[in-house]
Amino acid sequence: MPSRPSPTAARTRTGVLLASVGALLSAGALHPAPAAAASAPAPSPHATAAVLDLDGAGRTPVVHGKDSAYDTASIVKVDILATLLLQAQDAGRRLTADERGRAEPMIERSDNTAANALWRQIGRAPGLAAANKRLGLTSTTGGPGVTWGLTRTTASDQIRLLRAVFDGGTPARSGSGGLTAESRAYIRTLMGHVVPEQAWGVSAAGGPGSARALKNGWLQRGPSGLWDVNSVGQVTVKGHRCLVAVLSNGSASMGDGISLVEKTARRALA
Repeated sequence: MPSRPSPTAARTRTGVLLASVGALLSAGALHPAPAAAASAPAPSPHATAAVLDLDGAGRTPVVHGKDSAYDTASIVKVDILATLLLQAQDAGRRLTADERGRAEPMIERSDNTAANALWRQIGRAPGLAAANKRLGLTSTTGGPGVTWGLTRTTASDQIRLLRAVFDGGTPARSGSGGLTAESRAYIRTLMGHVVPEQAWGVSAAGGPGSARALKNGWLQRGPSGLWDVNSVGQVTVKGHRCLVAVLSNGSASMGDGISLVEKTARRALA
């Protein structure tokens, strides 16, 4: 696990992430916070974690908390890329240079302009739904229109998606037209090269220097102004490869949401 950043580094990271929020606002993926706080008391932050030990005996994830639906924010970008790759496989081709030029910044830097273009290309929510049916997801609903960040999902469904990417024994590859080994390796590589300022979240549950591959998401919702903060990926804990999904909402700030996600991930893998 990387060491805790200095206050200066933390401010730098927050600045970069908030710049991404501004881009999401213009893309229609987020709602701006109101000028004044609502008179009603804010709900308490809530988080759900799901964990699957790939090196353990079972193949059923352990869910910590109520497995209800949350907004995905940018974690849906993994699903968008998986859908793009399935569609390319069906056409008997690899991704084009232009597609790779969007997919890579979409995952590694959480680029929203790239996500907007690929969301349109895959056919928005209907395209996502068709791919998810093949990948075994049962509780994910694509965001309306252009708002991919408002896709709804559960922690256990995110484990199903991660299995389609990381686990060699997923049902999707035993006859239901899932991702090829090449496609899976491509997604894993991009998730393993997320820029350092976005490498928070489930990575906090891994040991020092442990390998990690992840994708995070964050958005501020109106009219409450509260934050949804999510993190999904694979981490290594005590020599075991673990798929982890932590979804949260109701945090007063993005920093509070990150702290909640990391605390929840550590507890789920303790």
